[in-house]
Amino acid sequence: MAGDAFFEQVLMPVDRYQINDDQAYHELQLGAQIHVHEHSIPDWTEADIVLVGVQDQRGEGQPQPSSAPFYIRKQLYRLFHWHPEIKIADLGNIQSGRQVPDTYAAMKALLGELLAHGKVVVILGGSHDLTYGQYLGYVANEQLIEATLIDAIFDIQENETLPAYTFLMDLFISQPNFLKHYNHIGFQSYYVQPRMLETLDKLRFDCYRVGYAQERPEDMEPALRMSDMLSIDLNAIRHSDAPANNFSPNGFTGQDMCLFCKYAGMSARLSSLGIYGYHPERDQHELTAKQIAQMIWYFVEGFYWRSVDPPPEEKQAYWEFHVKFTDVETLFLRSKRTGRWWMQLPDQRFIPCTAEDYHQACRNEIPERWLRAQERL
Repeated sequence: MAGDAFFEQVLMPVDRYQINDDQAYHELQLGAQIHVHEHSIPDWTEADIVLVGVQDQRGEGQPQPSSAPFYIRKQLYRLFHWHPEIKIADLGNIQSGRQVPDTYAAMKALLGELLAHGKVVVILGGSHDLTYGQYLGYVANEQLIEATLIDAIFDIQENETLPAYTFLMDLFISQPNFLKHYNHIGFQSYYVQPRMLETLDKLRFDCYRVGYAQERPEDMEPALRMSDMLSIDLNAIRHSDAPANNFSPNGFTGQDMCLFCKYAGMSARLSSLGIYGYHPERDQHELTAKQIAQMIWYFVEGFYWRSVDPPPEEKQAYWEFHVKFTDVETLFLRSKRTGRWWMQLPDQRFIPCTAEDYHQACRNEIPERWLRAQERL
């Protein structure tokens, strides 16, 4: 294909047997099932999911290439592939550019090509500012998107110069801008300046505290269902569940993150997942690499259950619930195929919601999700 010559220029191969200490893989392990860029670029056009490694961590002040993709692959390849009908290709590692923006540019071109061909891309390793390179893949195709980040902080830090702590501003204000909406899951309040949260709220972005997301993880599913890209900073996971993360003793559990990744995989819209901020040199017994590998495994599991709900006009596909709250009449739909909920806005559009949103409306309360969507209009 036209992009293959470019792929050969920017992608470095990997050796799956070196990754596994020269041991062969069981025929049902991912290491035997994935089509890997070892000597030549595999036929990624037949793949459903494409893996790409990134070694550039200069955005957080680490000058040397990271071995994060190596250790993530080491643990991922050892997991068993329960859905061999899902085809996965590993294109290797993106070569770091001379400067960090050059790496962003390489990601833009590579992801732009993959996304244009309808592939779901999983990015392994690198510093969290590479989220901007992930976003540029959509800019390359002039695609208006919704983005979700899972992060303990907001990377718009004052008095910081490293891109890993400031890149969100580029995401919000770069021109032309293709960011339609932004969700932030898992911020830890004691690390966040209150006025920063107020500013994001004025922009009608949806931000969820880590405690709220843990208590009501099902409330995160509608946000992920509407997202085109998901970026995860490992600082969102508590240290005990990801020893390489020395940012905070608190945060999401490993099970929480696997559930969010499964939700992301189930989203018919979501086309890229980036997992950033892994430092193998800080890891213990490669437990964090195992955690990341299992998050990707659950993403693939969610992809297996990925289902597109029929349009709301197909009445026979839904159970309908007509509700009136505070003098507003609206319609809730529950899919007979997936069990997922949708809520109608006054402009007749439907947005994803939860059963709790429906129950709130039945109690004559305005669902927060409905109100926020109205404010954005």
